[in-house]
Amino acid sequence: MTVTAAIVLAAGEGTRMRSATPKVLHPFAGKTFLARVMASVAALDPTTLAVVVRYQAERVAQAARDYDPRVRIVQQDEIPGTGRAVQCAMDQLQHDGPLEGPVLIAASDMPLLDTVTLSALLDYHVASGDGATVLTTELDDPTGYGRIIRGPNGDVLKIVEQKDANKSELAVHEVNTSVYVFDAQVLTRAIAHLDANNAQGEFYLTDALKEAKAFGKVGAFAAPDPLSVEGVNDRVQLAALAKAHNTRVCEHWMREGVTILDPQTTWIEDDVRIAPDAVILPGCFLQGSTSIGAEAQIGPYTTLIDATVDVQAHVERSRVQGTHIGRAATIGPWTYLRPGNEIGEEAKAGAFVEMKKAHIGRGTKVPHLSYVGDADLGEHTNIGGGTITANYDGVHKHHTTIGSDVHIGAGNLFVAPVTVGDHVTSGAGSVIRHEVPDDTMVYSENTQHNVEHWKPAWERETA
Repeated sequence: MTVTAAIVLAAGEGTRMRSATPKVLHPFAGKTFLARVMASVAALDPTTLAVVVRYQAERVAQAARDYDPRVRIVQQDEIPGTGRAVQCAMDQLQHDGPLEGPVLIAASDMPLLDTVTLSALLDYHVASGDGATVLTTELDDPTGYGRIIRGPNGDVLKIVEQKDANKSELAVHEVNTSVYVFDAQVLTRAIAHLDANNAQGEFYLTDALKEAKAFGKVGAFAAPDPLSVEGVNDRVQLAALAKAHNTRVCEHWMREGVTILDPQTTWIEDDVRIAPDAVILPGCFLQGSTSIGAEAQIGPYTTLIDATVDVQAHVERSRVQGTHIGRAATIGPWTYLRPGNEIGEEAKAGAFVEMKKAHIGRGTKVPHLSYVGDADLGEHTNIGGGTITANYDGVHKHHTTIGSDVHIGAGNLFVAPVTVGDHVTSGAGSVIRHEVPDDTMVYSENTQHNVEHWKPAWERETA
């Protein structure tokens, strides 16, 4: 069944988050709440996808457009409430004529809302023939949620918000998830006469369900997975939901053949991919589009962001972003790989090494205390400790090229742009400013001066 329109409610400030960032733009497992909900809704292929904004409207609208440039942005006016948000959306969506068919409405503060649940809700709504269907769930502790009040035959009579509920209503554990499907015509009629006669002084969308009963039966569909419809109102709930989700993610990869030594300290975002027989040690954060090959070992205490780690590579106590690490390469400890690196097979970036836009050939080693930026290093080259490619002149970045089978002495400084050929050996402490041809030994001599019986100025002044 085609969804005529999908309306994502993203107008709220989320005051309980205590944040300058709108609640819907907070991150969860690598994506914002809003992006996650939009993705789940968009997978239903609605004819129109609309996002209602109000608090920091342009910021939220731009985030929605970044996800889908075709999205319809609806500006809610100063009248508060979810009911008013839907009134504004329907007014805009029906500008060119009345809508027909199902209209899906979803809050954007449920980061685990998934397409499977939404599709099941839609199927139930269509099969039941109800004028409106609310997605519900059962909670052990329903505090803060609107309660589903049913009649003797199981039909939904109303939804009562926490602040408006009496004692018997507060005892109900079935709660509203703020996800609904309405017949478009029923919705249009149901929202026409909403008012703010409640404890919050807002236009509640839940009141539309009472109105909808005049035009058709109101049903309820229980979400199969309560976690998928759990909302986030504050940072405590955010942390708890993120932990529960991450536990499931780790369990998924362990069942796929990945060794995760300590799931409690391992965080894996949704777009990460891990091959069987990879090993993830404690304290690792795997983020973005990271991909890890078979028999690779990550950690302990390593962050990978949009990184590709090939089979049998080892990355220990390091931060790696936007980098491709080749087969059986060794990274770390205490290595910082910034975006744009290509680390070859069996290569090494060792302790306290930083790299940026560096191409490191097969078997080449940068063992320790070095910076390699905007550089190409050939195969089976060894870089001595304390080596720096000086790539920045204060205005522009310049390139360094070092060939294969090169032996660079400790403490070398390459002043880019500069090219060093194959089979070159350099002396310790060399400053290399000019091209070095193949099969050359290069050094730069610095004269040493000793000043005997020297005292610092403060000692001379007090003598």
